[in-house]
Amino acid sequence: MSYLDENSLNMSGYSIKEIYIGMTRSVSKTISESDVYTYAGLIGDINPVHVNEEYAKTTRFGKRIVHGMLTASFFSTIVGMLIPGADAIYLGQTCKFLLPVYINDTITATGVVTKILPEKKIAIMETTVRNQKGEIVVTGEATVMATKVIE
Repeated sequence: MSYLDENSLNMSGYSIKEIYIGMTRSVSKTISESDVYTYAGLIGDINPVHVNEEYAKTTRFGKRIVHGMLTASFFSTIVGMLIPGADAIYLGQTCKFLLPVYINDTITATGVVTKILPEKKIAIMETTVRNQKGEIVVTGEATVMATKVIE
């Protein structure tokens, strides 16, 4: 996994006072066959469209696809590691899956702060995942709480 902006990685997290509208963070990853098998085994979703190449050839996709929730799970990396980072509480996430992700695709998940409720320590982010072609494959909205306290 690689962070698009290494300087944005803040291991101590951000307080709600440090988060601002338009704050943007991204993370990229090339999804390997091993990632798909590990995820399938971990959650028990061994649907053949994900793990059986011969079966997947007979589907409308023509080859194996990555689990949609594996793709969307990178929103958690943004919340837990980037915005707010440490001490974040994930309150909610919506997802709309627009295009399939295939094994060996490189995806980039991005979160952009669109609203802040300072009295509740809540930030709302527009979330997207793009593939290496720049196509949006997942969209959604994250609701997060920034619990870090600054002195």
